[in-house]
Amino acid sequence: MNPIKTLLCEEISEEIGSVHLREINLPDPGPGEIQVRLKACAVNFPDLLMIQGKYQFKPPLPFAPGGESAGDVVAVGKGVTNFREGDAVVLGTRYGGFAEALNVPEKQARPLPSGMDYAKAASFHTAYLTAYVALYRRGELQAGETLLVHGATGGVGMAAVDLGKHFGATVIATGGRDDKLAVVKSRGADHVINYTLEDGSLGGFRDEVKTLTDGRGADVIYDPVGGDVFDESMRCINWGGRILTIGFTSGRWPQAPVNLILIKQISVIGVRAGEYGRRDPVRGKENDDALFAMAANGEIDPYISHALPLEEAVGAMRLLEDREVIGKAVVTMNGYNPS
Repeated sequence: MNPIKTLLCEEISEEIGSVHLREINLPDPGPGEIQVRLKACAVNFPDLLMIQGKYQFKPPLPFAPGGESAGDVVAVGKGVTNFREGDAVVLGTRYGGFAEALNVPEKQARPLPSGMDYAKAASFHTAYLTAYVALYRRGELQAGETLLVHGATGGVGMAAVDLGKHFGATVIATGGRDDKLAVVKSRGADHVINYTLEDGSLGGFRDEVKTLTDGRGADVIYDPVGGDVFDESMRCINWGGRILTIGFTSGRWPQAPVNLILIKQISVIGVRAGEYGRRDPVRGKENDDALFAMAANGEIDPYISHALPLEEAVGAMRLLEDREVIGKAVVTMNGYNPS
């Protein structure tokens, strides 16, 4: 048994501050498990939703939030063949990562990509997998096409900007704050548009998109926002274009106008990256392998705007809740300080 600190959700609550830092005894790893001393864990919206009981997956109580983490193997259980003590690894666990250490089945770990630090290694997989499945698998984005990315200052949006440029597209990025968009522009977006209107609603980008595309509109639109943003996207999409619906951070599910779908012969395509891999495990593995290869080759570089220690994990989640994060935020452990 090893005493460790972990942030535990002991009861479901609307208030994310209801979680508490506790000291528990972590047992030795069981058969097929590895014990990992964590250095960093990404902060994602599902972490907040699980605490509030609003996520489709509901861990048993008590649980620690945090589904993407990275650290070093410090012990291995019986039968472990892929890892040994001292190996640096990335973990995908759905929950449990807001802790100093945890035991996981070895199949939930992969070697840390060479050249990538713990914070970035903990931050890239979910966001970039969403963008990869959306743009490559579902949207079939081609070099030379124009990609319009909404919500481009968040984790999944910034990943789509990065991969859009990697695939050879011209990228137009939208977001709600000029300071955040300046970061996206500095990282390669060809054009940025602030889509926050004077009354606080979102929109007002269709004319600028048409101007930037000589009246044609975007070929592929990546939309994790929904609501008014989706509605206006239907008015600035090219003939034969594809709208990728990723989520609804605006809080409203839009209704697609079938007449425009017919007239423009466009496709509205749903994207659930995790479900894609579960339904097609072969392609799911291909997706993961491709992303880890890109990470190892330096072709993936997640942007991290905030890194807070485990003792301030609630503050890290509040930054995400308050839309203050650009790209990703991470919680750090065991004295790790990202460079």
